[in-house]
Amino acid sequence: MNIILLIIVGAASLFAAGRQVWWVPEPGRDAPMEALSRAMIESAGGAVELAIGLVGVMTLFLGLMKVAEAGGMLQILARLIRPLMVRLFPDVPPDHPAMGAMILNLSANALGLGNAATPFGIRAMQELENLNPQPGTATNAMALFLAINTSSVTLLPTGVIALRAAAGSADPAAILPTTLLATIGSTTAAILAAKLYSRWAPIPSAAETNSRVPSAEKIRESDPVSAQDDGQPYPLWVSIGALAALAALVPLTVLFGRSLSPWILPALMVIFLGFGWLRQVPVYEVMVEGGKEGFQVALRIIPYLVVILVAVGMLQASGAMDLMVGILGRFTAKVGLPAEALPMALMRPLSGSGAYGVMAAIIHDPSIGPDSYTGLLVSTLQGSTETTFYVLAVYFGAVQVRRIRHAMAAALTADLAGIVSAVLACRYLYGG
Repeated sequence: MNIILLIIVGAASLFAAGRQVWWVPEPGRDAPMEALSRAMIESAGGAVELAIGLVGVMTLFLGLMKVAEAGGMLQILARLIRPLMVRLFPDVPPDHPAMGAMILNLSANALGLGNAATPFGIRAMQELENLNPQPGTATNAMALFLAINTSSVTLLPTGVIALRAAAGSADPAAILPTTLLATIGSTTAAILAAKLYSRWAPIPSAAETNSRVPSAEKIRESDPVSAQDDGQPYPLWVSIGALAALAALVPLTVLFGRSLSPWILPALMVIFLGFGWLRQVPVYEVMVEGGKEGFQVALRIIPYLVVILVAVGMLQASGAMDLMVGILGRFTAKVGLPAEALPMALMRPLSGSGAYGVMAAIIHDPSIGPDSYTGLLVSTLQGSTETTFYVLAVYFGAVQVRRIRHAMAAALTADLAGIVSAVLACRYLYGG
C-alpha cells in the first residue's frame, strides 16, 4: 500500500504541476493546482461522509449477524459447505465462527447486497484476526478472503439492473449472464492468484502457532454458538444437496432476478430474526448489542478511507486519468474494450462512486445508450467487480492490519481477470 499510495499521489501531483506551468487562464475554470487542492479537501470530507453513512447499515446488519451467531446459524452454514471452505481456508478451524461469517458475506455479495456484505465481511475479518499468529499482518486466509471479495461473486447485480431500467433499457436484466460469466472468471483468478502469491510472501500459518489458535474444545467452551453444535460435519449427501441448491440459484437468478430482488432485504431480516426466535435467542437485546459495533467500526475505518479516497480524487482531478485513457484507448478498442468504456475499467478498482458515475453517464448518453455493446459492457463491469482499494481499506482498517502482504496483488489480478472476462462475455453474447 505504501508504494501504491506514493505512485498515485506522486503521479497526480507531477501531472497537475506540469499542466499548471502551461496553463492559460480561462473564465469559469480553476487552475490545475487549484483543482487538485479542492479535490483533496472534497475527497477527505467525502470519506468521512461515506463512513458516517455506513453507520446505520453496519448497525443493522451487525445486529442481525449477532442474532444469527447467537442462534447457531453461522455454524450450520459452515457445516453445510464445509467440504469447499475447508479446502479454500485450511488454516481456519472448520467450526470457527469465521467460517459462517465468510459464508454470509459471500452470500450477500452474490445477491448484490453490497451494504449488507460489508458488515458481514468486517465480522469475518474480526474472527480471522482472532486466529492471527501475527497481529497487524494479513494471514493467508485474510488475503484469500479479500481477493474473493474484490472479485465480487455476483448472481444478482440489483443496483445495476435498476439503473439500466431508469436509463430506458429495453432489457435491463440482459447483463445477468455476462455478469455471471465475468464474476466466475474474476473469482477463479482471485483464488488461484491468492494461493500462488502466498508462496512468495511466507508467514507462519495458524496451524503452526498453537499459542494463538484455540482448539475446537476451547472454541466450544468460550463460544456459546459453537457449544450448540457438536462441530461434526453433515453427511456428504447433505453438503452436496446444499451446493446443488446454490447452483440452482444461477438459472433462477437469470430468469426471475428482477422480480426477486425487492424481496431480498426484508426476507433476510425476517429469516434471521425468526431463526433466532426459534432458537430461543432474545433477539431484541442481542440485535442491539451487536449493532453497537457499527459505530466503533465506522470510527476505525475513517483514517483508511480518507487516505485512499484523497489519493484517488487527486488522480482524477489532475487529469492523469484522462491522459491514461487517451493513450490506452487506442489499443484496447482493438480487443473489444472501447475507449468510452476504458475509464470505467480503470476507475472500478479505485472509486466505487466514480465508476458508478462513469457508467451512468455512458448509458444515459443518447449516442451510446444502455443496450449498445458499450452500454452492456460498462454495466457488466460495474456488476461483476468490486472497488478494490475501498475493500482493502475498510476490511483491513477494521482490524488494524497494516502489512497486507500479497492481498493487493491477488485482488488486482482478479480485477484484470474480471475485465478480460467481461469483454469476452459481452463479445460472445452481444458482439462488439
